[in-house]
Amino acid sequence: MANNASARKRIRQNERRRERNVARVSRMRTFVKKVESAILSGDKNLANEALRAAQPEMQRAAGKGVIASNTVSRKISRLSARIKALATA
Repeated sequence: MANNASARKRIRQNERRRERNVARVSRMRTFVKKVESAILSGDKNLANEALRAAQPEMQRAAGKGVIASNTVSRKISRLSARIKALATA
């Protein structure tokens, strides 16, 4: 258990930051799910709009250090490829 004031303060700060980070990841996942559901519906325009809305959220999560930037790049690339494949299907 924390024994001095600075350690107690650090515990409080970490808890606040954890809650913020959980919210950021959750928000990002929600946007990604919207893109995936649009892809499953087969509507390319809707999927493109959803991806355009999701990209800034994903990049923001990477910028805040919640998720690695390469992970975000990979996810965006894979979603884009799935949307692009809708035209040929």
